[in-house]
Amino acid sequence: MLAEQPAPEAPSIAALDPATLNPMIEDYLMSDPKLLQRLSVALEDTLRVEEQARTETAMTEYRDAIFNAPDQIVVGNPEGDVTLVEFFDYNCGYCRAAVPDLAALIAEDPNLKVILKEFPILSNESIDAARVGVLVGQSEADYWSFHETLFSSRGKVDKAVALQAAADQGLSPVDLELRMGQESVARSIQGSYEIAQALGITGTPTYIIGNEIIPGAIGADELRSRIANMRECGRTLCS
Repeated sequence: MLAEQPAPEAPSIAALDPATLNPMIEDYLMSDPKLLQRLSVALEDTLRVEEQARTETAMTEYRDAIFNAPDQIVVGNPEGDVTLVEFFDYNCGYCRAAVPDLAALIAEDPNLKVILKEFPILSNESIDAARVGVLVGQSEADYWSFHETLFSSRGKVDKAVALQAAADQGLSPVDLELRMGQESVARSIQGSYEIAQALGITGTPTYIIGNEIIPGAIGADELRSRIANMRECGRTLCS
């Protein structure tokens, strides 16, 4: 019978003296000053790819909530071949400036579907206006006219301004005010908050076309180009 051999001893590792190591690292970095720049670029690329992957996963998870919510507000052509989603706040100055862009796109493009997501993030007055907006969207009133009226009003848009705009569309402001606190209204706005949190949307206006999230009022020409690309290649940027 062979005798059991003792286990080999682990090799000893000499401790590195920081006083020796640190100058070596410094000398290495100084020998190639652009190394840190390349590392920074590589890190940014890695983080961008990871963020894109997270966004694509969230877009898949929330696709129905983004594009097919039962209580969503749709203007333009409900059966359009391209859908543009906008998250907005009635007290957002950039949203106000972007309304003519959206109006032009709707007027010129009979195959464009637009989904408007109430996303009140700027004030309590914005929340009140959004609550009224949800109810107007659930009615037979002309939501787009209501929408344009609020964005063309002077001063802060609050409950009173929203109720008056709804009254101009033939709705009862008393009835709307009584129903502003309904769970269905809160649920509609909460849905926008949940989508925004999942997709990293933090400001208004923010658009979604296809799988692209577009922050900021980028103008009618840029939106028009992305819509055309969706029709051409199924993406907002064609290769």
